[in-house]
Amino acid sequence: MSSRQDKAVELKNRTGDSHYNCAQAVACVFAEEAGLSDETLRKLGAGFGLGMGTMEATCGALCGAQMILGMMKYQGKPIRKDAAELYKAFTEKCGGSICRELKGAGTGKVLCSCDDCVRNAVEILEERV
Repeated sequence: MSSRQDKAVELKNRTGDSHYNCAQAVACVFAEEAGLSDETLRKLGAGFGLGMGTMEATCGALCGAQMILGMMKYQGKPIRKDAAELYKAFTEKCGGSICRELKGAGTGKVLCSCDDCVRNAVEILEERV
C-alpha cells in the first residue's frame, strides 16, 4: 500500500471541518501533480461524496479518480479509453461502481468498504498517471 493511499484514507476519516469526502480524498492526494490546490480540489469534489450525495450514483472515490485522470492526461483529445480502463479496473477490484451497491445498502452485503474504495481508486490511478 502506498503512502498516498494511506493519506487518502486518513483524509476521508477526519472529522469536523477537516473531513474530506471520498472524491475529495482521492483527488487531493494528487493535488501537486494535477497542478491544483487542495482547496480547489475540495471544492470540485464537494458534490461527489456518497454517490453524489444520494448513494444511488457512482462512487465518489471513482469520480475523484476520473477528475484527476482528466487533469493529468487530457491534452485536447478525448481520453475515453483511459477513463474506460480506469472504470473497468475499479469495478473489477471493488465489485461495482454504484455507492449503494458497494456499501451493501439494502442487501447487507458490502462489496467494498469506503476506505477500500478510496485505497483502490488511488492505487488504480497511480498505475495510470
